[in-house]
Amino acid sequence: MVKIQPAPTIHITDTATNKIVYEEPDADQVPALMTELVDFLNATNDQPLVKAAMAHLNLTMIHPFSDGNGRMARALQTMVLSREGILDPRFSSIEEYIGTHSADYYAVLAEVGQGAWHPENDPLPWLKFCLTAHYTQARSFLRRIAEMRRMWTALEAESKRRKLNDRVLAALSDAAMGLRVKNPTYKNQADVSNQVAKVDLKRLSDEGLLVPKGEKKGRYYLAGEILLAIRKQARITEEISDPFEYVEDVPKTK
Repeated sequence: MVKIQPAPTIHITDTATNKIVYEEPDADQVPALMTELVDFLNATNDQPLVKAAMAHLNLTMIHPFSDGNGRMARALQTMVLSREGILDPRFSSIEEYIGTHSADYYAVLAEVGQGAWHPENDPLPWLKFCLTAHYTQARSFLRRIAEMRRMWTALEAESKRRKLNDRVLAALSDAAMGLRVKNPTYKNQADVSNQVAKVDLKRLSDEGLLVPKGEKKGRYYLAGEILLAIRKQARITEEISDPFEYVEDVPKTK
């Protein structure tokens, strides 16, 4: 007699603790649930961030695949926003935020899902998580732009003081950001000959702005102490607050 083994369950596992935080609905429910999700995706909605977040949540909770459900759900969230014209990944994806808040991500899924398929549960905690993620990424992006502006202004001043050609600014910026500067890359970047690139990089090294590493074809340049100091001074320390902390203090209207 052949013993039939039960089909393995499909579930969400917290990668940090390796604990199961959610188990999928019965397999016979999945086709109808996926049809309902597709109908929701095709319906008109004037709140794209909310719609995208709910698409992410519902695909995660339906959990139709044996693997990759989380990746597909995050991709679906991005697709919904992309269809609304939000194409820049810094605004259409919350991957960056999830990467630094993975424990919160699994915690809110566990809170809303309560371990199994519960469509009657309030999705508000999940919506707040996603909207906070978008807000935080946008604020972080604006901070990085401001930092780059401050750093570039300082590099221009330093370059002018040393009577350097403006074409070296991109190389100085790359080095200050922690990138390796190489002759072939700089040559193409500055649109100069190999010999001019070699002379420029030597001058920057002699000025203490770059530090050469390696020999011959393997040579590259890193930021010197002057550039490291400029980068440090350009940094903006900003604690991004919870965008909902003030909303929750407002009395609800009857």
